[in-house]
Formats: sequence, structure tokens, C-alpha cells
Amino acid sequence: MGLKGTIQPDHIPLNKYQLIVLGMPPLDFTTIAGLEEELDTVELPDRTVVTGGRTKPVEFTAKLPMHHTVQQAAVELWFQESQDPVSPTYKKPGTLILTSLTGGTVRSFSFPDIFPAKRTIPDFEMNNEGEMAEEEWMFKASDILPI
Repeated sequence: MGLKGTIQPDHIPLNKYQLIVLGMPPLDFTTIAGLEEELDTVELPDRTVVTGGRTKPVEFTAKLPMHHTVQQAAVELWFQESQDPVSPTYKKPGTLILTSLTGGTVRSFSFPDIFPAKRTIPDFEMNNEGEMAEEEWMFKASDILPI
């Protein structure tokens, strides 16, 4: 049992995660941002706020290094599945896995129907000092579920 204000040993760091999507290689993004889960709410005439009972769809961005060519090709093919003619399998189940320092603790979140909805290729300039080029992908899903 820990004391108030102390960090438990073997914490889950912000840099040990992986997105696993059915039928694809594991995706090693350098950043994942904007993972929010929010309830639909309604404001009643008396200014009372109540829940609508359901969560809103999930939308987040993730950056993937351009030199990860196998992962890039997999996401690009998946993105094409989401375009006309839309493949019936463009929505895929996926799991975000977070691992503790020793690997002894794992926290996971499931996306029952995730798909890539947008790609942003970075700006390029000759006077850059050699930063790593990364594409930013936006993903959408109907839900994020802790497992």
C-alpha cells in the first residue's frame, strides 16, 4: 500500500505504447494525442445538464515516422480502404497497449471500429537541421473501451 503523494514502483511511462490493429503490423507512433472520451449531454430548460447516456465518437491524431516504411505502407493501404469504393473491412478492431517499465503491468484500451480519416504530410525545408520526418494520421472510432 502506497503513501499519499508517492509514485508506485513499476509505473506506466508515457513512452511505452503500441497500437495493434487486426491484420496489420504493430504501429509504433512517436506521439498519440487527443484521446478523449466524452458523454453526450443535454441542457434542460431549467439549465440542468443531464447525460444522454452515450459517449461521443472518438477522434485522435498519431505521428508515424516516415522511415517506418512497412508501417507507413500498411496505414496507407488501410486509408485507401476507407475511400471510394469503400471496403466493407475499412473499420478494424484495434487495441492501444500501454506497458509498465518492467512489463509487469499492462493497461489496454480497445477500439471496436477504428479507421484512418486524414493524413498530413509534414512541411519540408532545406535549412532544417535534420529532424525526423513524420506523417500525422487522424483516426476515428465509435468508442474507446478500457479492457
